[in-house]
Amino acid sequence: MKFYDVEQNSPEWDELRLGKATASNFACFMANYGKAFGEPAKDYALQIALEIATGRKAEHSFTNKHMERGHAQEPLARMLYEEMNFVDVLNGGFFCHGTHGDSPDGRVEPDGVTEFKAVTAPVHYATIRRGSYDPAYKWQLVGHLDCTGRQWVDFGSFCSDFPEDKQLVVYRLNRNDCLTELAQLRERREQFLALVQETYNRIKD
Repeated sequence: MKFYDVEQNSPEWDELRLGKATASNFACFMANYGKAFGEPAKDYALQIALEIATGRKAEHSFTNKHMERGHAQEPLARMLYEEMNFVDVLNGGFFCHGTHGDSPDGRVEPDGVTEFKAVTAPVHYATIRRGSYDPAYKWQLVGHLDCTGRQWVDFGSFCSDFPEDKQLVVYRLNRNDCLTELAQLRERREQFLALVQETYNRIKD
């Protein structure tokens, strides 16, 4: 594993991620674990295979108003997190493992990483009621732990519509609490990377 201290969404960051499976998309192939890959995994395999074959970033990525709000508000969540925990959150960079990698939102030395989500009020309220991280991001969080080698990841849900003391709620996932999931991820990822190679071979042939 090699760590690159690059800014997210920079040209250097895009180049490092090119043709690699990344933790933000691990849920695509972890769906239906133990069964055949579904269409989301096959589509993702095709995207990666095309990036390898062409050396270009996939063109079918998209943004929407929720993603735009997230990019705008995540720095606020990070500042609140630093104030709440009396820590500095360092740049997440890119943790590269050759065929796959990961870009957490931040690093908390020496053992942690962070993942912030700026969400709508109903989603934030559901997270508060659940008292745990949003399960939609489970495999991204497990992926953070796997790819970075860190001991914990803090999931922060942020919504500016809430009172100040409830705008950011944080739930921690510890490595020791997801050892089974870490093993499942590594097994399934190897199978997925084989699918990527198979897809690439078909494109080239």
